[in-house]
Amino acid sequence: MLLHRTFVAALRKAMQASVVLAATSSAMAPAWAQEPLPSPTGPVILSVSGTIAVTNNGDSADFDREMLYALGLGDLETTTAWTDGIQSFRGVTLQKVLERVGAEGTTVTATALNDFVTSFPFSDAQQYGVLLAAFMNGEEMPVRDRGPLWIVYPRDDFPELQQPEYNDRWAWQLRSLEIR
Repeated sequence: MLLHRTFVAALRKAMQASVVLAATSSAMAPAWAQEPLPSPTGPVILSVSGTIAVTNNGDSADFDREMLYALGLGDLETTTAWTDGIQSFRGVTLQKVLERVGAEGTTVTATALNDFVTSFPFSDAQQYGVLLAAFMNGEEMPVRDRGPLWIVYPRDDFPELQQPEYNDRWAWQLRSLEIR
């Protein structure tokens, strides 16, 4: 009986600690999100504006390729509506970019180099692990072939992402994001 009470008490304590840890860890941003954002040293390939806390160019946060890659690259394999078969993408997650600039909002508006504009829910970044792809099938994407960045959803992992209305969220030749 004593062993049972000790076990139950230890279990309660562990559960309370995990609740506190979950509550505090979700509110904590990565350490680098609190640091000032340096100025780009190379050509700017992405500018983020709107409701952001960290900037390096007036009211916006500008990133060159090196700055984006320093956030950490991830991989994604998925089909697209514009290519044949499964494609391999590599880039930084939108979530990491939003965290780095301290973004808060409900909507992300993406603008491409050709002035194509699309908006999607802010929550898509975390819910779907949206990727800002810089590489496709091992090759860095040039502007003439959807680069320098392409918003890519893991459409094969979520049935709803295969619906035609989600295709409009895939902005290629991405140049800016506005958070509202």
